[in-house]
Amino acid sequence: MTRGVLDGLRVVELGQVLAGPFAGAIFADLGAEVIKVEKPDGGDDARQMGAAFRHGDALNFHEFNRGKKSVTLDLKSEAGVAALHGLLADADIMLHNLRPGVAETLGIGPDAVTARHPRLIYCAMAAFGHVGPEKLRPGYEPLLQAFGGLSSITGEPDGPPVRMGASVVDQGTGMWTVLGALAMLERRHRTGRGGVVNTSLLETAVMWAGQKISGYVNTGSVPPRHASGHPNLVPYQAFDAADAPILVCCGNDRLFTRFAAELGHPEWPSDARFNTNRARLTHQGELLPMIAAIMRAVPRAEWLARLQRIGVPCAPVNSIPDVLAEPQVQAMGMVNQVPGEDFSLVSMPLSFDGERPCMQGPAPRLGADNALVAKRAAE
Repeated sequence: MTRGVLDGLRVVELGQVLAGPFAGAIFADLGAEVIKVEKPDGGDDARQMGAAFRHGDALNFHEFNRGKKSVTLDLKSEAGVAALHGLLADADIMLHNLRPGVAETLGIGPDAVTARHPRLIYCAMAAFGHVGPEKLRPGYEPLLQAFGGLSSITGEPDGPPVRMGASVVDQGTGMWTVLGALAMLERRHRTGRGGVVNTSLLETAVMWAGQKISGYVNTGSVPPRHASGHPNLVPYQAFDAADAPILVCCGNDRLFTRFAAELGHPEWPSDARFNTNRARLTHQGELLPMIAAIMRAVPRAEWLARLQRIGVPCAPVNSIPDVLAEPQVQAMGMVNQVPGEDFSLVSMPLSFDGERPCMQGPAPRLGADNALVAKRAAE
């Protein structure tokens, strides 16, 4: 098995469900040793979140815990906390997304842990943040999409707010945590000391909504929903072809000129209503229905061929099966078999020297690596 770029790095993860485990999965796929600390009674709740897939655990657990080791500790006991400190003695990073306030109650909050392990990088992932009146409030993905404004900018203009289909807040928080930990690791190389990285689902949601928030802060305009469209470009959205939807993105006036000609209307770019993007924004109520009527008359495959031929950016609105059938997706090799298992998962979306990080192993059985506790205690 290929060694990862973080080979030799040791991470102790006290992760539950998604944000914490996803951060741990990133570290594991990149080659770090990730020791997942779970409660003895059932372990990570994600093991039961869904039908049993393999070894009695749900598919989502396998997705976010591949390549890790599992140790069970009762952190409500002095012996369990002592064993955790044994694991942290030679660890580089600790990360958790425990319910707010729990780490401090258990005596493993950032101050206590970093005082005992000054080289450790301590990553605490919260729901609403580490300061403020809501810092002890728990939260989940849809709550923070709603609270952080993402739901308000997603969906049809006249429809209700919609949750995004992917867990962008949870997984984004995992990504920011890894980024912060690696930045802190670089500082430790220079100073010899660790520190605390704080991330939260709220901060991630606000960042993902950042363009809309900055627009409101600086102009006072509340952003409307645009479905598949764009607030600043026209045409830049999905249209129904004769058989299936297609997304067309005219990102400048030159592309619109080509697009208009292909639709049989070379006069549009000379029309004062449509000759610039700003004009098209003002008059999109007139332009878009005309485009939609023309697009509906031709099958999607024909539109894709014609628009790609003239260099107008476009794409099919794919279903998940469609995505997996795309030759480009297959060429990128993102879906790979888990080592030692008979199923496949999506790999990390980056490559080093042209090579995608490989999954280092399957998700661990609960407590499969408890011998590590005694081994570390003896060292």
